[in-house]
Amino acid sequence: METTESNIKSTTKKIKLDFKDSNYATGRRKKSIARVWIKKGTGKIYVNGKDMNLYFKRPVHQLIVTRPLEETKVINDFDVKCHVKGGGLSGQAGAVIHGLSRALVQADPNLKKTLKKNKFTTRDSRKVERKKYGLRKARRSFQFSKR
Repeated sequence: METTESNIKSTTKKIKLDFKDSNYATGRRKKSIARVWIKKGTGKIYVNGKDMNLYFKRPVHQLIVTRPLEETKVINDFDVKCHVKGGGLSGQAGAVIHGLSRALVQADPNLKKTLKKNKFTTRDSRKVERKKYGLRKARRSFQFSKR
């Protein structure tokens, strides 16, 4: 039994990465905040100490995170490490995109035109609207019955 327990611990253990001499940027989306470091490498992406495919299990989120790298055609040139907290997975993926694109601009200013054209460097400021009193949700009212 000890071997299976050690195997489980080793798969869930966070990976320690050396990101000295790297570029850092912060990305935000909804309630999520992502701190992103990039450096020259082979194209590995780690989120919260795990491989990106293990953290973002839905293929949609994986595509979202890799889009800035694919659009600039540098997907195999940089290693990415990010710590993201707050919100849900969709907001976290958006925060990682924002931080990653800002870090790419720091690393190579020539990529700014492509990233700005695809609106990756702009913060998506949309948030959940608050619920109002007298209503069921933010804008949804209660069902009206004439009789």
